[in-house]
Parts: sequence; structure tokens; C-alpha cells
Amino acid sequence: MALQSIIDRRLAGKNKSIGNRERFLRRHKDQIREAVKRAVDGRGIRDIEKGEDIHIPKRDISEPVFGHGQGGKREMVHPGNKDFVRGDRIKRPEGGGGGGGGGGQASDSGEGEDDFVFHLSKEEFMQVFFDDLALPNLARTTLAETPEYKTHRAGFSSDGTPNNLHVVRSMRGAIGRRIALGTESRRELRELEERLTEMKRQPATPAQEIKDVEEQIEALKAKLDRIPYLDPIDLRFRSRVRTPVPTSKAVMFCLMDVSGSMDEGRKDLAKRFFILLYLFLTRHYEKIDIVFIRHHTQAQEVDEHEFFHATETGGTVVSSALVLMDEIARARYPTSEWNIYGAQASDGDNWHHDSGRCRELLNDRILPLCRYFAYVQVAEEEQNLWDEYAALAADSKAFAIRKVTEANQIYPVFRDLFKKEGSPA
Repeated sequence: MALQSIIDRRLAGKNKSIGNRERFLRRHKDQIREAVKRAVDGRGIRDIEKGEDIHIPKRDISEPVFGHGQGGKREMVHPGNKDFVRGDRIKRPEGGGGGGGGGGQASDSGEGEDDFVFHLSKEEFMQVFFDDLALPNLARTTLAETPEYKTHRAGFSSDGTPNNLHVVRSMRGAIGRRIALGTESRRELRELEERLTEMKRQPATPAQEIKDVEEQIEALKAKLDRIPYLDPIDLRFRSRVRTPVPTSKAVMFCLMDVSGSMDEGRKDLAKRFFILLYLFLTRHYEKIDIVFIRHHTQAQEVDEHEFFHATETGGTVVSSALVLMDEIARARYPTSEWNIYGAQASDGDNWHHDSGRCRELLNDRILPLCRYFAYVQVAEEEQNLWDEYAALAADSKAFAIRKVTEANQIYPVFRDLFKKEGSPA
């Protein structure tokens, strides 16, 4: 069997070949990934979905070449030669052969070679950004493994079960087929019948000619009778196909401490993590709800602006936010329809009698509802809340805790929380 190659010559914007662009991205995947990582560190998380200009040094994209040096034995004439006579050996030029320019000394003037610059589209940027990340522990409602199916009509097909037979469509096809197959024969039959009638009106018509015409008429009628009234090729069945309908709804609960110990710098770290998680979920779900719950000694559901910008003073009771999350999730987001994710940010400060209750609420009420719950502490000091959460994280795969104290730590921590199983950290 001969092998066939399919060449995709579609053009993608400004006459750039899709195939060539994909090969280039694969070839320089490491450099592009590093450039994307630098872009994440250098701009706000809110702008992460935009494209990016990628700079790659020219030395990294140069092709290896072979050059021919001035070796071997050659004879030539040098006009004005006063230094050499026949038989003298001439030293090889420094800097190597091959017709290159050779290396030079550093200079404080002139211009160096520019890097190769190209633009990653929004889709390409996000693809590289989320290249080795995956939603963890999706369990029954994972998009790729166990989608729900919906049956819908998809026209008609020529085969199927009897209960799906479409009688009207089948009879319409049968009539059209009989008309198409018998048109010429019926026309010829009408002509022969008219000719026979005319021959019988004339007494001088020989009987043999009349008999021949009658035989032709009978043969045509027999031919028409052999056209089946309903042929298997006429049958049309209602076609129904099953298409996967992924569980495409997710809700993201954002819980944040807004007590006096949470300054603007810590809130900014929490905000960046929440936005990064939201962008990650948009890669997997069509519809995403976000519930913002802020708390100090009491918890309250608020809008995004108040969540990030309102300030409070006083103590901290973390369990109040967990209780409110549990109430909202059970009242508005049934697990049969929604994938529930939780993200909590705090500086770790909590009323010491409340931390044990937080662990019980998570273990007994919230984690059974959630696909994943991530806790990020935006302070280095470990307090009783961290100790309780660390013990819970050791027993639950759906719960994870990390520390983030600087903006450039958010991306590595996020990748660590949501890396694919088996991938390197």
C-alpha cells in the first residue's frame, strides 16, 4: 500500500503557514516557555490572557552550516609580493576558515544583532501558560473521561431499526425512484398504444403487424410491473446521534480574611492567586460563577470590588466564612449540576479556639462537596490555623496548602498546586 502525506497549506493571518508556525513553536518550546514565565512575572495577572511578544536570541535559531576552508595545495600569483618566494609556507588566517567574518573585540560603538521577535496570540500564550497543568481530582465530572451524553436528531440515514423507520420519507423516495425508472418505458408504451389504435382503425393493416405491436406493449407492461413498489434503497430511518455534553458549570468560592492584619500587599497577593485560578478554570468550563466571601469576625458575601478594596479592623474568626460557603453551596449549587472549587487566602491569624472548628467544617461539610480546595497563606509565620490545615492536607487529596509571601512566588505555587499527576514539580 502506498503511503500518502497530507500537507496543510492553510494560511493563518498575513500569509503565515499554520504548519510552519506550529513547528517553530515546538522547536523553541523551552525558550518560549521561559519567555512566558518571565511575562507572567512582569505584568499584572489581570492582563494574563493577552498575547505576548517573545524575544529569542538569534544564536538560538541559527542553522548549522558547513564551510569550505582554504586548505590543500594551491598555486596563485600575488602582485607586488616582496615577502615570499616559491616554496614558502603561508600561515593559516586566524579566526578559522569558511569565509566567515571571524570574532572581533568588544566595542563601545556600532549596533549589535537584534533578537528574533514574534508575537504569541492570546490562544498560543494561554496554551503555553497552561501547558503542563490539569484540573486535579475531577472524579466523576471530569470533562475528558466521563461526559454526559445527549441524544438528538441528525437527519435521515439509509439503515436503522424498524422503530425508527420514517414512512413518509421512504414512500416519497420510492415514488421518485419509480417515476425515474419508468418514465421512458411509459412514454414508449403510450406511443405503441396510440399506434395500435390507429392500426386497428385501418382494415388493410396486416394482422401480423398488429400482433407484433401488441407483443411489444405486453413486454413494456411486464417491464413496468417488475419495478418494485418499495425497494430497500428507498427506506429512510430517523438518525439519532449521541454527543458528549460535558459538565460545563463550575463555581469558584473565594474566601479572604479582611481583618486589620491583612494589609494591601497581602490582599494583592491573594487577588493575584484568585485571578489565576479563575483563568485556569475558564480553560475547562463554559460557565463559571464566582462567590466572594470576606470575613473578619463575621463573614459576608460581597461583590468583587468590595471584596478586594474594603478594609476592616478587629479580630479574625475564619470558621464564619466556611459556614457561609457551606450554606451558599448547598442552597444554590447542587453537586449534581456544579463543580465546586474553593480558594482561601489568609495571613494565618485566627482566634485560637476557632482553628479546630475550621478543620472540622472542611473535613465534614465542605470537602465532600468540592472538587478541590486550596488554601494560600500570604505570611511566613505559621500559627495554629496552619497546623490544623496541614494535618487535614495530609489526609485529603482534595485539599492543599501553600505559602506565598512575594508576587513572584504565585506562579510556582499555582503550578505546584495544580500540576498534572506524575509531572515534575
